[in-house]
Amino acid sequence: MDGPHQGQQLATGGTPLDEAEAAMILVHGRGATAESILQMGRQLHEDGVALLAPQAARNTWYPNSFLEPVESNEPGRSSGLQAIEDALGEANDAGIPTERVLILGFSQGACLGSEFVARNPERYGGHVAFSGGLIGETVDPAAFEGSLEGTPSFVGCSDVDPHIPEERVHVTTEVLENLEADVEERIYPGMGHGVNDDEVEYVSGMVADLVDD
Repeated sequence: MDGPHQGQQLATGGTPLDEAEAAMILVHGRGATAESILQMGRQLHEDGVALLAPQAARNTWYPNSFLEPVESNEPGRSSGLQAIEDALGEANDAGIPTERVLILGFSQGACLGSEFVARNPERYGGHVAFSGGLIGETVDPAAFEGSLEGTPSFVGCSDVDPHIPEERVHVTTEVLENLEADVEERIYPGMGHGVNDDEVEYVSGMVADLVDD
């Protein structure tokens, strides 16, 4: 597709793609940049892992809350999903199989990354949602089909996040588990909207597993 986020530069870091054996696709939040989430990726980095971060046009993937009707966030939502698919294609073209690609997002990026893996189920190297959930006014778990084939998934959020209702986090976990992902959900009392050391430690282990075998 030719949407608002197509044609944006793909930011990179970590191990060069042509030398890497695994990759992380990092999806930034609203008002942020690809370069800013690359900094998070560098905290989690292991040798042998390429970092790929798509950039949203005007730094925002879609205009409204992820809890609004899907149509109100088009074409940004679909264009953002395509940006993730394009980044995955870059990794695949470099010889990195999808089962060694971890898709990670924060906030709006976590919503988009979760939407991508749930709607394109196969075996990924991993899925990480820092403070995010599936997109839409409502989410019907029965509307998702296929298998994530045991993809390791981490879903972390505060119980009082001002943007992400706890119930949407639980529904997202339910959908991923129904799709046969291996989900670790952690709810942090009173954290607010951010990423904490416990999350970084857990996800660092997931990244290490990409190159551990």
